Amino acid sequence: METSKLVIAGKEINLSSLFISIGILCLMTGMLFGLLASIQFMYPKFAQILPFVKNRPLHVTLVITWIFSICIGAIYSYAPKPDSAKLNKTLIKYHILIFIATGIAIIFSYLTGTFGGREYWEFPPYFSIFIIINWLLFSANILRILLKDKQPWPIYKWMWFAGVIFFTLTFLESLVYLLPFVAKNPIMELTIQWKSYGALVGSWNLMVYGTAVFLGNKISGNIYGKDTAKTVLLFFLGLTNLVFNWAHHIYTLPTISWLKTTAYIISMTEWIILWDIIRSRLKNSPASASNEFIKTKLFLKWADKWIIINLFLALLISIPAINVYTHGTHITVAHAMGSTIGINTLILIAFLFFYMEDKNIGRSNNGIKLEKRFNSIFQFGLLIFFFSLIGAGLTKGISMIHLGNDFNSSMKLASPFLIMLIPAGIIMCLGLFPLLFRILKPLLLHTFCKD
Repeated sequence: METSKLVIAGKEINLSSLFISIGILCLMTGMLFGLLASIQFMYPKFAQILPFVKNRPLHVTLVITWIFSICIGAIYSYAPKPDSAKLNKTLIKYHILIFIATGIAIIFSYLTGTFGGREYWEFPPYFSIFIIINWLLFSANILRILLKDKQPWPIYKWMWFAGVIFFTLTFLESLVYLLPFVAKNPIMELTIQWKSYGALVGSWNLMVYGTAVFLGNKISGNIYGKDTAKTVLLFFLGLTNLVFNWAHHIYTLPTISWLKTTAYIISMTEWIILWDIIRSRLKNSPASASNEFIKTKLFLKWADKWIIINLFLALLISIPAINVYTHGTHITVAHAMGSTIGINTLILIAFLFFYMEDKNIGRSNNGIKLEKRFNSIFQFGLLIFFFSLIGAGLTKGISMIHLGNDFNSSMKLASPFLIMLIPAGIIMCLGLFPLLFRILKPLLLHTFCKD
């Protein structure tokens, strides 16, 4: 049996395809909950059978799970070398069972209105025990095979493993608010909350960036070749981001000023290096004259463009004088969504097409005409979404800080921009869903059937 396969309940299952399929389903349902939440934000009485207070955490949790699931699938499939140590099947089985059972339980808790956590993780804290156990099983399995690899690890493997380890550590840190002495100190609690969540984002960024470097190495023919100084620098910048990147979110808190300056410099440098790596890999690809991995390259090119867009916005909102107006507004949401959708999601979609072609799943080698068409629709919706959030954030910030208006008056002024989020969400779904359906159907057959 291949290292990527295992038997559960008498059925042979392709491990990586299972996690990737779960990730796609999470993205699609998460987008639907997000679209419904955007409608309810403007029209609070709409579809109250599932109110905004439930839709928002469902949207956030499912979209984050999309990122993790695809990264897990990539790591399980490509971290082991073909001739290296095999994955431990027992650890994998427990990982899958806990992963799925915990996910279903968390979704059920949201649907029933059982909350108790913080931003990103609004489920009751006791679910965190199973999430920690899950990641310990995953990291133990990956470390086991990597340590038996006698050759130096490529940098993308260091990124993957560091992301897995630091997620576990920073997730534990995000639970510190449960300690009584932290809960009694608002400044300490808020600082730790933002620090841990910033580091959590850094942990999954490392896994996504590792996937981007892996794809770049593959399409440039340098999969096990010597890493460049830029990829090594990106790895260490990613690690440093785990420590400092959170600081620019709390300009308004009385914390150490040099931390904020350091965070600003590091976060900007990281994106510049990632942008340069993707561009150089695409430019130097020996497959540039052929159709090999052409769909992967299409989405990496678009991720490259969104890095520039987000870099420009991040530079602006990291300037303290501007941050006073933008922090806590929809510009912060535009920055987060531009990063999550425009960079991370496009890199992961690029991986999906690579995986389909590399494993010869479905008709992955067919022409790219439909993919380009659906991607154009998706990008058009994403641009409307992005600039609508910026318009709403600017309006609200200027109204409250400069004009001194109250919250309600400021939100009314911003409402023309916010209402545009609804058609933007619909357009993004119309573009992305057909792409994902074209991947999901053959992928499910690959998951539960023999090659």
